[in-house]
Amino acid sequence: MARAVLWDNDGVLVDTEALYFRATRETLDRVGVALDPQSFARISLGQGRSLFDLARDHGFDDEALAELRAERDQRYTEILREGVQVMPGVQDALESLYGRVPMAIVTSSKRDHFEEIHHHTRLLGFFDFVLTPDDYGSHKPHPEPYLTAAERLGVEPRDCVAVEDSERGVNSATTAGMICLAIPNELSRGGDLSRAHQILTNASEAADVIRLLVDRG
Repeated sequence: MARAVLWDNDGVLVDTEALYFRATRETLDRVGVALDPQSFARISLGQGRSLFDLARDHGFDDEALAELRAERDQRYTEILREGVQVMPGVQDALESLYGRVPMAIVTSSKRDHFEEIHHHTRLLGFFDFVLTPDDYGSHKPHPEPYLTAAERLGVEPRDCVAVEDSERGVNSATTAGMICLAIPNELSRGGDLSRAHQILTNASEAADVIRLLVDRG
């Protein structure tokens, strides 16, 4: 049974994982710290750790790391302003589910980045609310983001379906006790998604599964 659907944002609704990787790689490269796609996937998308741990390993202190993060965040904003693509099938999937089941976004994106991402997507009208890191304490893969969303909806976690793309997201949702559908992308598909209930190729497939679960309720 599904009484609510919780969507991850980056890599699920919008094609931004590669943009975030680009901004972080450019920032670290400037100070001589290499970041490749495999390390990005393992550290960020898999473990949910800061990519600036790589810089810490090279002797950067907290003050220097804070400056690097600020530089990366500014660069990411600049890249986002060049344009963001909605992932294939998302628009149709959301239209098919809208009004049938409550939906929310549970994202690890900072609020200002999230707002920049969706400045032109026209997707936010499909959702009841959005949770960013301002709204919870522990980040994915901790279950708190998804548990917070379920509590706000007034729905038991077991009655929620989460749609994720990464190992950390799948682990967050399933640890919260939710059904999780995984839609891996080029950067995240190498992660361990074994805890997902189904691994799909796009949002249209996810919507088909969700409609079946909603109808069973």
